[in-house]
Amino acid sequence: MSITWAGKILIIKDSLRDWQIISHYLEDWGYKIIKASHAQEALEIALEEKPDAIVTDVVSPQKSGFELCRFLKIHLTHQKVPIVVCSNKNQAIDNLWARKQGADVYLTKPFTPEDLLRAIQSATRWNCIVSRIVTF
Repeated sequence: MSITWAGKILIIKDSLRDWQIISHYLEDWGYKIIKASHAQEALEIALEEKPDAIVTDVVSPQKSGFELCRFLKIHLTHQKVPIVVCSNKNQAIDNLWARKQGADVYLTKPFTPEDLLRAIQSATRWNCIVSRIVTF
């Protein structure tokens, strides 16, 4: 039996427990999961692995999730990779700031695995639509 992956998701989590829960759930939905424990490691992995989407916390050792967003969105080969940013902050200004930094979706903690799945699907679907519009 072979598995057809729905896509490759890079998840940046410094908590092993959170990473295991999220990755198990997304793998059940057919996603291949790549793990990074901090944003600097994620940047190196993203440049090599070319994920279909990235999920990161705002707070991360060495580089913030926002710094990761900014770098990837100016790097030509990664501009269209959807980024889901997760945060404890739930004010409208936080969401706006995340989007200005390059996040495609801002997800407030706590969230369910289903919320994360919807966020990833929403971000990847939106980027696919934008890519088609831009290339016509």
